[in-house]
Amino acid sequence: MSDDLVLGKIETQMALLMRLGEATRRSTGGPAHRALDRAAYVILRQLEKDGPLNVSALATALNLDGSTVTRQVTAMQKDNLIERHRDPKDGRGTVIAATPFGLRQVEAVRQARRIVYGAVLKDYSDADKRELALVLERFTEALAEHMRTRL
Repeated sequence: MSDDLVLGKIETQMALLMRLGEATRRSTGGPAHRALDRAAYVILRQLEKDGPLNVSALATALNLDGSTVTRQVTAMQKDNLIERHRDPKDGRGTVIAATPFGLRQVEAVRQARRIVYGAVLKDYSDADKRELALVLERFTEALAEHMRTRL
């Protein structure tokens, strides 16, 4: 298969994956899977990984514009998913931190997704599941790095 055909197939599959990911979130029977929208989930996962961050650092980590992150965290604060604290490194600024409630919501979504993915991948061998995980991680890291160099 030519490189052009391979890239076309990847593009199509990525478009389908994004659509199916959102459709799965909306249609899964349990409320845990729908507990957070995609933006809140990604922000909370980043805060869970890195700890409290200022908006600029959070935007950079997520390859987003600062104003986009500001809008999202404002909505998340109203839902008690995050809280703002004075930045210990610069008392004039603030950092965003996940609340215990926000972290519980992330864990509920993560567990609900694992159940779905476990069911979808039930016929995959352990080796195939490991390979899929490695290739997806490599791809998302490369895509994130590509986006960072374009900003």
